Amino acid sequence: MTQRSVLIIYTGGTIGMWADPRTGALRPMDLEHLEEQVPELERIGVKLGSVAFETPIDSSDMRPVDWVRVARIIGDHYDRYDGFVVLHGSDTMAYTASALSFLLEGLAKPVVLTGSQLPIGTIRTDAKENLITAIEIAAAYENGRPIVPEVAVYFEYSLYRGNRTVKVHAERFEAFRSPNYPRLAEAGVHIRYDHNAVLPLRTGPLTVHTGVDDRVGVLRLFPGIRPDWVRHALATPDLRAVVLTTFGSGNGPTDEAFLDALRDATERGVLLVNATQCVGGSVEQGRYQTSRAFVDMGMLSARDMTVEAAVTKLMFLLGQGLSDDLMRERFLRPMCGEVSVG
Repeated sequence: MTQRSVLIIYTGGTIGMWADPRTGALRPMDLEHLEEQVPELERIGVKLGSVAFETPIDSSDMRPVDWVRVARIIGDHYDRYDGFVVLHGSDTMAYTASALSFLLEGLAKPVVLTGSQLPIGTIRTDAKENLITAIEIAAAYENGRPIVPEVAVYFEYSLYRGNRTVKVHAERFEAFRSPNYPRLAEAGVHIRYDHNAVLPLRTGPLTVHTGVDDRVGVLRLFPGIRPDWVRHALATPDLRAVVLTTFGSGNGPTDEAFLDALRDATERGVLLVNATQCVGGSVEQGRYQTSRAFVDMGMLSARDMTVEAAVTKLMFLLGQGLSDDLMRERFLRPMCGEVSVG
């Protein structure tokens, strides 16, 4: 039986903090001695390697350049490992997972992001289970083929497609959900995979993209939002695209001053995208009068994409230097399972 190999990439976050059982002081985990700190790893029969950011960062400080950094690490080690586990703070994990799904074109191996709500050395920590199971999933092959050949997030017994994931709770161990797509796997006594939900195995070469354009904004609508404030926000110099998080199935105010502010932005070449601020469901732009003006001005519908996926997809596509027409076309087209077909 072939021994599989997994590379652990530590970016930062709670999971990488080791709590001294005697003093309670937190210090960064030493990945070179990971099996000493988590002895259970010796029994899973996986050859482990590790790479750590020189200076671990809190996930709140993650930037697009750091997404590219992780993608490059995976690309540099792609031929030497069967799977990858990225240790990451939970707060922006859904953004990084979404970004990696676009940056790693042609990915045909598991890339599993995981983290924890409590440091790995605390008594009630969720870190050990998340780490061990993430490694098992990254090393899981069947008939010589990876079971989950895509970017995924594993947290508290559930595996989700990375670009379908949102963080929904700041304290519970069940911190993530995939509201518009089924789980890829559930870990109990056995890890049960939903093979129908996993992306088909891609057979082309891996292409690691490094172009990301961060001139993207998010504008959350709320009752009473002022048109002059919207106009000011959309007038940010060099702004290229904005995700409007709208009400319900993609609705917004019908106030003409508000709509004029949006029209002015589109006339300056700012690409506007309509994404629902609801946790689940899809944008149905034009279904109600309160979103028909969005259709008329050429606003794109994110459909059932998460805000995290919409933002990172825009940054990725802008980074490719596409024409406006091709940019719009590529945004609407599913690339790696981030949006439902149709």
